[in-house]
Amino acid sequence: MHDQETTISGWSQWTSDEGRYWATRHRPFSCAAEREGACRTVDADTEETLRRLIDEQEHRAMLANRGSAQP
Repeated sequence: MHDQETTISGWSQWTSDEGRYWATRHRPFSCAAEREGACRTVDADTEETLRRLIDEQEHRAMLANRGSAQP
C-alpha cells in the first residue's frame, strides 16, 4: 500500500499497490445504520467514486439513525 493516507470527514483513505482506492471510517456506525447497510470500509476504482460511496454510507446512516429515533 502507498504510504500516503488522507482523511475525509472522519474517514481514512489510502490507495493500494494495485491503484484501488480504499477508505475506512474512524468510528463504527450505529447498529441501526449497520442494519440498513452502512459499511465502515469501502473501496472503488477512482477517488471520485470513493468519495461518492463515503457520502452514501453517511447518508444511509443518517436516515437509519433518524428512523430509529422515532417512537
